This record gives sequence, C-alpha cells and structure tokens, in this order.
Amino acid sequence: MSGTATQAANSAPGAKKFATREADANFTSSFRTLYTLAQCTPDLPTSDCDRCLRYVTGNLPRGRQGGRVLSPSCNVRYETYLFYNLNQTAVASPPPPLVPVSRGNGRRTWPIIVAIVVPIAASILVLLLACWVSKRRAKKYDAVQGGNAGYDITTVEALQYDFATIEAATNKFSDANKLGEGGFGEVYKGILPNQQVIAVKRLSRGSGQGDEEFKNEAVLVAKLQHRNLVRLLGFCLEREEKILVYEYVPNKSLDYFVFDPTKQGQLDWSRRYKIIGGIARGILYLHEDSRLRIIHRDLKASNILLDEDMNPKISDFGMARIFGVDQTQGTTRRVVGTYGYMSPEYAMQGQFSVKSDVYSFGVLVLEIISGQRNSNFYETEGAQDLISYAWKLWKDGRSQELLNPVLRDSYSRNEVIRCIQMGLLCVQEDPADRPTMATIVLLLNSYSVTLPVPKQPAFVLQSRTDGRMPDKGLESDQSTSQSMPWSINEASITELHPR
Repeated sequence: MSGTATQAANSAPGAKKFATREADANFTSSFRTLYTLAQCTPDLPTSDCDRCLRYVTGNLPRGRQGGRVLSPSCNVRYETYLFYNLNQTAVASPPPPLVPVSRGNGRRTWPIIVAIVVPIAASILVLLLACWVSKRRAKKYDAVQGGNAGYDITTVEALQYDFATIEAATNKFSDANKLGEGGFGEVYKGILPNQQVIAVKRLSRGSGQGDEEFKNEAVLVAKLQHRNLVRLLGFCLEREEKILVYEYVPNKSLDYFVFDPTKQGQLDWSRRYKIIGGIARGILYLHEDSRLRIIHRDLKASNILLDEDMNPKISDFGMARIFGVDQTQGTTRRVVGTYGYMSPEYAMQGQFSVKSDVYSFGVLVLEIISGQRNSNFYETEGAQDLISYAWKLWKDGRSQELLNPVLRDSYSRNEVIRCIQMGLLCVQEDPADRPTMATIVLLLNSYSVTLPVPKQPAFVLQSRTDGRMPDKGLESDQSTSQSMPWSINEASITELHPR
C-alpha cells in the first residue's frame, strides 16, 4: 500500500494521480495475490497527495482480506481479487453497453435491463453516501475548530508526522543539522524521503510553551496561506515530544542581517523597503484577510525569516490569539511577548488588539532603518532607547540621521522619511492614534497619501536606571548560549508578575 501511494503521489505532471499494484501476500499460511489501488484528485500537489494517502492508508481496516477508505481528496483500496480494469486509468470499469431491445421478445429483455441498471444505480448511491459521510465529518471538525479548519488534508490527523520520520530526516537531531536554539526548544534542518527540505522545531519539555500554545500554533498556522507567512507542513506528538514541521527558509531571520555590523551591507535600502512592505502585508492578512482576526503578539526581528529572494515571512505563532471577525480587543492576565516591542497598554494592563501588533511593527520599522535594537540601544544624545532617539531627531528636523550609515550612499530620501514618520505613528501611546495595517500598506504603496504629524510616542523604557529590566518571575526564549541582560529584545515574556 505504501508503494502504491508513493507511485500515485509522484505521477508525472499532467497525468492522473492514480496507481495500481499487485503482489503475493501470505494470508493464514496460504499465498494469494493482493491487488492495491491509490488515487488523489488531480488538483493536489505531490506533497499534499502523499500526506492524504498516508493518512487514509493508516485508517484501513485491520485483520481483513480487503478494505477501502474514501476521503474528499484521495482514496485507497486493497482486495484479494482483481477489482479494477487493467486497461483503464479510472477506478471503475465503464458499464457494459445495453442490449438492444427487440419489439418481438420484450419479456426476455426486461430482466437483462434490470440486471444491468440496478447494480449501476446501487453503486452510484453508495458513492454518494460515502461522499456525504465524508463531508459531514469535515463539517463536524470545522465546528470543533471554531470554523477555522480547511480542506481535509489540513486536519489535525492529516498533519501528523511520526517520530521515526522526523528523526531520520534530521539525522537523529544531529548538531550538524541544528539551525538555532531558544528557550522554547531547538530548530533543525531536515530532508524528508521525497527530498523536501524542512525546518523542524523541537520544543523542549521544560519550555514555557505548553499544550495550549503548541496546539494553537499547529492548527492555526496550517490554515494560513500567504506568501509573507511561514507555512506549517505538520507536527508530531509522540514519545512525549512536541515537534513542528515548517517549510525551510534558507536565509535565517531578519535580525541576523539587520543587527550584525558585518552583514548589514547585504541589505540595501531597496531590499529593506521591500521587507517592510512584505511584513506589513503579512500582518494585514492576519488582521483582516484571514478567516478570523489573528493577533500575533510577538512580532520582532528574530521572528521574521527571509527566503532565498529575501522576501520576509512571519513565523512563531505560538503566542497568537484568535479573535472573531467582529472582535477588536481583549484582555489577559498572562502577558506574553518581548520587551522593546510590547505596546504600553499591553505591557502594563494586559490589553491587546490589532493596534498592539501595529506598535510592534513600528518598533521593527525603526530597527530596520537604523540597524539598532530598541531595548539594547546605546545611549545617544540623552536618549535611552531607539524610539526616544528617533523622536528627538524628528523634532529637530534631523530624521535622516537615524538611517544606518551603511545605507547613506544609495537610498530614497522620501521613502526613508515616510518610513520614520510611519514608524513614529505606529508607536503612539494612545492606540487610537496608531494607523491600521490597511492604512500602513496604503502609505507604503502610495506617495499621494499625506501622513499625520506624530505626537510624542510612548517611552516604555524611559524609567530604566541601569539599562536592565526586572527579571523576577519572567521566562525567556532567548538563546541559552548567550548571557545578556534582560534589556535585550530577544527575551519573550511568557508571564508577568506584579511587584
């Protein structure tokens, strides 16, 4: 069955995703020929077809000499007799032609007609019933998931990978395949048997991300389809392991280029402007264009990955919150996120909304322009953080001085000033003064739109006395191999305790 599924999934482009095979099998000490069949709908990509067939094959009945499983996208069957036509490429043979009816012996032809028509009608009814049952199951799953489930191959069952496959793909999680490490776990590069390259996020058992966050990230991200979001391929819950399987993004994360003095020159201004626009479109999709309103709550440079063409892809949805379409804000006692990117109303009062992500986006824009971290900012002209410094330059009419020196040989003055002004608008203290992501995307694509004049932004780090944030009662996802103060913006806070 596995060989038949593989053959069907890897059919030549343009050909029907269909395969049959036969082999000798041992049934109760007697050898008999086993006939197998696997088929996907023609619209499925190879990877989705293979995943669908693997799922339905796992649901075949055990201990029988025949069985079949149907789903809306694929089906498999095996029997000890030849149940398909070897000369046809469809599942069933065409019905035999009707015998011409002679006027002279009508009594003889009626039984023949009934014998032909009744089995055909019964077969059609059985297929319709099977399709109806499959659709009912899909609708039932949609209801359980709050109406956010996609077609059947992105259900929880179809997304599951077995641990042995993941272990083999990563060469038993070897250090040579490790891409990174944080408080939530480690990330490895892997290669599946079909040669697809993947990124494997293996959550640590003692991490702050529990079952709720894991299921949230797995089910939520699998439904999201956008060029500026990292695609989730599946997950593994086996041997007390929590593993997420993502598409592989080769150029690491944005902070790897923006904050490293030796690599800052690889991102010229045109690339940075393109990255800012891509991030904005990805957040707009989360806020307004996906099925439900999604608040990311942990937007930062290390959660923006870059593909082979330096296109940005938003990742790490373990802290995301799902809203109804008409819901605009929420409150939580469990504040999660990263100091330096958290809006003041969220950090202090636990109130979050789409404007919380807008605030984080504004900080990110100022970091991309300057090449400096907000909460690890070297004190300049009396400013203790990047937002304060950007505001001071704006008031003094010296906004361009915020631009990273490596970019000053070739850049668009109008684009830089508009981005700085937009970034300051995003970090306003009052959420009502911040623009929506739809407005931001419009501002990035049109020079005819006039930007409002920003007010003094929120200085959430202004009260620091020694450059460090209090670390009591906080958990971090920063790299365990680094020993840096809590003021760096790589510390994702999973819980905040009042003094």
